[in-house]
Amino acid sequence: MIAYAARRAGGGIVVLFVVALLIFGLFESLDSDAATVILSRAGGGDPTPEQLATLRAQLGLDRPAPVRFAEWLAGFVHGDFGDSLISGRPVAEVLLGRVGNSVALAAVTAALLIPIALALGLLAGARPGTRTDRLISVGSLAVESMPSFVFGVLLVATVSLSLRLLPAVSLLPTGASVWSRPEILVLPVICLLLGLLPHPVRMVRAQTTEVMASPYVQTLRLNGIGGPRLMLRHVAPNALSASIHPLAGSVVGLIGGVAVVETLFAFPGLSQELLRAIEARDFPFVQSAAVLLAGVGIGVYLLADLLTLLVSPRARHAAMGERV
Repeated sequence: MIAYAARRAGGGIVVLFVVALLIFGLFESLDSDAATVILSRAGGGDPTPEQLATLRAQLGLDRPAPVRFAEWLAGFVHGDFGDSLISGRPVAEVLLGRVGNSVALAAVTAALLIPIALALGLLAGARPGTRTDRLISVGSLAVESMPSFVFGVLLVATVSLSLRLLPAVSLLPTGASVWSRPEILVLPVICLLLGLLPHPVRMVRAQTTEVMASPYVQTLRLNGIGGPRLMLRHVAPNALSASIHPLAGSVVGLIGGVAVVETLFAFPGLSQELLRAIEARDFPFVQSAAVLLAGVGIGVYLLADLLTLLVSPRARHAAMGERV
């Protein structure tokens, strides 16, 4: 298993390098850079070529692209994410000031997402074709067919503006923790859950239905084993082992979902800062943040692979067979 984990981790590093190259290439293809944005914001009309050349030299943007990428990569590997081209502050400092709120939002959502998805999927799959199964399955499809931002707008219109139960926007004083006003988490978390729950619920339901129809479970029933004992000791472990990767996909989907929800609710997280950095052509911040987010996604999938190996003998044998 150690060799398997090392091989997958090595593949993840290659993927991160490709992600870094793609982001750098996209930045190089833009028709403006940080120097243009800074001078344009300063006013006085369009910057002159001399002004652009001077500021680009100060920011290091006049060097060849491969040199700038290699310099960023060397610093990133050693934990130095560089300095923001706009504010001049270390990128790590800016990230730490914002990422805590985003992590809090994602953690609360994941803590609710996984048990709810498992419970609904097992409940629907335990008795396929029943009213409960149809209700959960049709409800999941209906919710999945609507974009999450639509739910967000509806939640704001009803819960916030009409009923005035919760704040419509997630405003915080500068430097304050999201836990100082936990009520601002409620609507963003509900919006994320509605967007991410349907797929894992349907996957767990499908796996549970398959396990319930297997000869193994039929034999257990003939031997008088049923009810909670059958579900908890025999059906659930087998169904969940095959549902780890769909659940991991939903957790990774939090990265994109959080970005949408933070924008919709003006949540003071990493996404707002990232969008501002993209608009300002702040390459070191965008590059470092995007690669770190990609690393989180790869780490979640790697953890899902290892959990699958731990709970599934068939997966372990397949991994050992690949190594042999």
